[in-house]
Amino acid sequence: MSDTRRRVKVYTLNEERQWEDRGTGHVCCSEAASLTVTGEADGSVLLESRISPDTAYQKQQDTLIVWSEAENCDLALSFQEKAGCDEIWEKICQVQGKDPSVEITQDPVDESEEERFEDTPESGHLLELPPCEPERLEELAELVTSVLPSPVRREKLALALLSSGYIRKLLQLFRASEEADDRRGLQQLYQIVRGLLFLNKATLFEVMFSDDCIMDVVGCLEYEPALLQPKSHREFLTKTARFREVIPITDSELRQKIHQTYRVQYIQDIILPTQSVFEDNFLSTLSSFIFFNKVEIVSMLQEDEKFLTEVFAQLTDEATEDSKRRELVNFFKEFCAFSQTLQPQNRDAFFKTLANLGILPALEIVMGMEDVQVKAAATDIFSYLVEFSPSMVREFVMQEPQQADDDVLLINVVIKQMICDSDPELGGAVQLMGLLRTLIDPENMLAPASKTEKSEFLSFFYKYCMHVLTAPLLANTAEEDPDLTEGAAKVNPVCPDNFQTAQLLALILELLTFCVEHHSYHIKSYIMTRDLLRRVLTLMNSRHSFLALCALRFMRRIIGLKDEYYNRYIVKGNLFEPVINALLDNGTRYNLLNSAIIELFEFIRVEDIKSLIAHIVDNFTTALESIEYVQTFKGLKGRYEQEKERQSRGFSRYRRDARSFEEDEDTWLNEDEEEEDVADAGLDKCKSDYGTFMESEKVKESQDKENQAKRKFSFCHSAGAANTANGSRPPPSASSSRAAAPPSGQTARTGLVDYPDDEDEEEEEEEEDTDEEQSPRTLAGLAGLAALIELKSC
Repeated sequence: MSDTRRRVKVYTLNEERQWEDRGTGHVCCSEAASLTVTGEADGSVLLESRISPDTAYQKQQDTLIVWSEAENCDLALSFQEKAGCDEIWEKICQVQGKDPSVEITQDPVDESEEERFEDTPESGHLLELPPCEPERLEELAELVTSVLPSPVRREKLALALLSSGYIRKLLQLFRASEEADDRRGLQQLYQIVRGLLFLNKATLFEVMFSDDCIMDVVGCLEYEPALLQPKSHREFLTKTARFREVIPITDSELRQKIHQTYRVQYIQDIILPTQSVFEDNFLSTLSSFIFFNKVEIVSMLQEDEKFLTEVFAQLTDEATEDSKRRELVNFFKEFCAFSQTLQPQNRDAFFKTLANLGILPALEIVMGMEDVQVKAAATDIFSYLVEFSPSMVREFVMQEPQQADDDVLLINVVIKQMICDSDPELGGAVQLMGLLRTLIDPENMLAPASKTEKSEFLSFFYKYCMHVLTAPLLANTAEEDPDLTEGAAKVNPVCPDNFQTAQLLALILELLTFCVEHHSYHIKSYIMTRDLLRRVLTLMNSRHSFLALCALRFMRRIIGLKDEYYNRYIVKGNLFEPVINALLDNGTRYNLLNSAIIELFEFIRVEDIKSLIAHIVDNFTTALESIEYVQTFKGLKGRYEQEKERQSRGFSRYRRDARSFEEDEDTWLNEDEEEEDVADAGLDKCKSDYGTFMESEKVKESQDKENQAKRKFSFCHSAGAANTANGSRPPPSASSSRAAAPPSGQTARTGLVDYPDDEDEEEEEEEEDTDEEQSPRTLAGLAGLAALIELKSC
C-alpha cells in the first residue's frame, strides 16, 4: 500500500513550455530533507532534490506538487493517489515551517520586491476584498488588474478569494445581473473573471472549472466590452457540441474529466484572446492543467481493457452501421491525438496496446470504405502509427496472407486512396504520399541479426505494390496510335491535361525519384523491364510545366547515378529525343524548363560521361548547333572530338602502315640472305682446318637458329600479303597483339577509355613497344651474327 501511495511520475518543463515525462518511480523524503524518486523499472535515481527553505512549492489538483529549482528548471511530481501527495506535502511544509493547509509555501520574488511590499501596511495580511455587490464590481475589477504585475499580491488575492468563497458569490452575482440585463455589470464581471484566469493559480482553476461553476465562468466571458452583442459560447457547448459515447463510459470520474478538459480547452483556444508573450506566461498553469488532464484521460482509457476491446470488436464487425463506425473511428482519432501529449515511453506503451488489440487490421477495413469522413479520420490514425513506428507497420504488412488479393493489402489500400483522392488540391494524397515515403525509406529500416528488413520489405513492395503505384502513370502515358496520326497533323502521345491528374502524376513521380535515389537494385530492374523511363518522358509534352519538370527530374536522378547500365539503356532507347524536342519547342524562352534541361547536359559534360556524350553528338549535333547562348553543347562536341582523337592516337601506336611493313620485311629477308652467303664461305674454309664431325655439329646448330627466325618472318609476310590481297587492313604489330590479348597471368595496360592524365604513361609505353617491335629482327640478326663469328673464329 505504501508503494502505491508514493508512486509518482516525474515531469520537467522544457524550453517550449511543455511538460516532459522523466519516468515513473516511488518518492521518499529522507531525514536530510531531500526528495528522492527511485525508478520502478531499473531502480535508477530519477530525481534527488533538497527541500530548500526558500523554494516555493505549490500543490495543484490534489495530486500534483510543482516547484522551481533554478531559473529555467521547473519540476512536478504527479502522484497516483491523493494520500501520497498529502503525505509528501506535509513533510515539505514541516521543513519550511508552513501550515499544510496552504496551497503554496511562498512566492519566488526578488529582494527588491519583497522589501517594497514589506513597507506596505497590508503586506503581512490578506488583501481586503470589497463586498460582492453590483455597486462594488468596478472597484474589484481595478483591484484584480492592479495585482497582476506582482507575484506576492497575486498570491494574497488568490488566498483571499479562496478563504471567503468569493468566486461562487461572484458567479451568483453574474446570474442575477444577467437576469436583470445589467450590461455594465456583466462587462465588469468579464474583466474580473478574465483577471482571475491570469492570476495563474491552479487552486483557483479547480474551483472555477468545477462542474457547478464552469458554465457560469464561460457566461461571464461572453460579455466582452468591445462587442456590441455577447457571444454564444454556452449555447455552443451545451447544444452544438455534443458528447457522444461510442461505448458507454461507466466510470463517472473519467466522464467528468473528459467534459472538463474539453470545456477548459475551449476557453483557452476560443474564448480567451490571443496572448502576447507577456500574457502567455500568465496562462502557463492553465496549459499545465489541460496537459495533466489529457494524460490522466489516456491512462484511464488505456487501463480499461474491456472498454477498448469492445470498441475494436464493433469497429471490425461487418454488422456495425456506417454511422456507428464513423463515430468509432473519430473516437480513435481523438484518442491518438490525446496520446501526443504523452512522453515517448508512455506513448510507446499506448501504441503497443493499440497494435495488440488490432488497430492495423481495423484500419485496413475502414480505409477501404466510401465514407469520406471515415477515410480522413483513418488516414490521421494511420499517420500517427507510421510516425510512431514504421517498422511495426512494415512487419504487419509482410505478415498479411500472401494468397490474398493484392488489392486488399494495407499498403495497396493506402496507395489506392491516394490515387482516388477527391480533393481538387489532393491534400489527402500529399499526406499519404509522405507516409508511403516514410515506409519505403531505407534510413529507418532496421537490420537485426535474424532478418534483413530492408531487403525483405523492398522485395515485397516491388512485387505486390509497385504496379499499383505506377498504374496511373502507365495509363496516362499510353503510346499514340500511328494509324490515327497518319496523314494528319502530328499529335503528341497521350498526356494528361486535367490539372488534378497532372498533380497526382507529379506525386507519383516524386515518389519514384525517391526510389531511384535510395533503392538501387529494385528500381533499376523495374525501370528496365518495363521501359518506365520512356513512358515517363512522354510527360515532357504536358502543357503543365510542373509535370514536365517532374519527368525531367526523374531522368536527371537516373543520369546522376552515373551507372553504365542506365546509360546503355538510355542510348539504346534513344531517350534523349523527347528531352531535346522539349528544349527546341521551348525556343528562346528563359524559364525553369530551359535551365533544367541545360543543367542536365552540363552535368554530362562536366562529369565526362563518354557513352552519353558520344550518343548526343552522333545523333543530335545538327539539332543543337543553333543553340549558342550557352557553351554546353559546344563543350560536348569538344569532349567528343578530344576523345576520338585520343582513340585514333591509341590505334596508331599498335598498327603499322601496310606498305612500310612490306618494305621492312624485304630488307630483313635480304640481310638474312647475305648472312647465309658469308656463313657458307666461312664453312668451306673451316672444313680444311678442323675435324668434320665437330664442325658439322656447329653448322647444324647455327642453321637451326636461322631457319627458326626465317619461319617467323615467312608467316608474318604471308599473312600480311593475304590481308592485302583481300583488301583488309594489315595485321597489327607484335606489340599490338600483346596489348589486345595480354598473356595469361598479366593484365593489359591499355584501358577501355583514355584519359588526359595517361599521356605520359602512353609515351613511355610507346617507347617500350618500339623496342619490342624490332625483337624478331634482332633475334634473327643475332643468330646469323653468332654463326658468322663462330666460323671466323674457326
